[in-house]
Amino acid sequence: MLRIIVDSGSSIKQEEKEDYGVDILPVRIQLGEEFFSDGIDLDSHTFYEKLACKKDFPRTSLPSLDQARALAEKYTDAGDEVLVITISSEISGTYQALRMLFSDNPKVTVFDSRLAVGGVRFLAEEARRHDKESMEEITARLNRLIPRIVIAAVPETLDYLLAGGRLSRTEWMMGSLLAIKPVIGFEGGRVEVLTKKRGLKQSMQYIAGLLEKERCDASYGIIASYTYDRKHLETLIGMTNPKMQEFIQAYDDLTPSIACHWGPNAFGYIFVKEEET
Repeated sequence: MLRIIVDSGSSIKQEEKEDYGVDILPVRIQLGEEFFSDGIDLDSHTFYEKLACKKDFPRTSLPSLDQARALAEKYTDAGDEVLVITISSEISGTYQALRMLFSDNPKVTVFDSRLAVGGVRFLAEEARRHDKESMEEITARLNRLIPRIVIAAVPETLDYLLAGGRLSRTEWMMGSLLAIKPVIGFEGGRVEVLTKKRGLKQSMQYIAGLLEKERCDASYGIIASYTYDRKHLETLIGMTNPKMQEFIQAYDDLTPSIACHWGPNAFGYIFVKEEET
């Protein structure tokens, strides 16, 4: 049997793990002098309450390696194969740490998603859909799917991405000082500025238009993501072609481990492009 493990940077919640057929390794979060496990003793509501009272930016660190080893070995000792899908190695050390941890266990495959949040959700769903195939065939499918996954989001402020090292100071200055709203996504596993627009409305129009420009694959659906408040997301949906609105399959209030870096009131779409023929 195939067991799939993701970290909470996938934004799959503990209460959703049965739906996705995965186990979740919680990212550790520091808020001031307090430490938490994402989704275990810190939910989104509590995170934002505490964030409002803190002067320092929140910080994240790797999931517990002891917990990861115990979970994986519970399955491999029972004869199962384990696929661990991590968020991109370009923005987190989880992939390298787990790869080293399981280097001597041939029943555990650690896979670098080169993505985060809904991108990992799509990969986990793809792996579960083909879980009767060999591990080699599954990882080949995931590698083919990765270039088709589009993440496009607008953070209300770039301060969190800068503080977490996910964005360069030059990009932060352009967005913060010139009143430009950059649309952020993933390229080559890194958080990159996809385009720069003046004002919120133009950035929303860009993301709404991206669904048709990139030929969104309806069979995978669209993940509509946000942090803290859905007001900007609802405006984006209102700008989206009604036919495309029907493809929205999930509203994802991003987990605290992601909100640490995106900040409150970010919003965007995550979807899969149609396969080229």
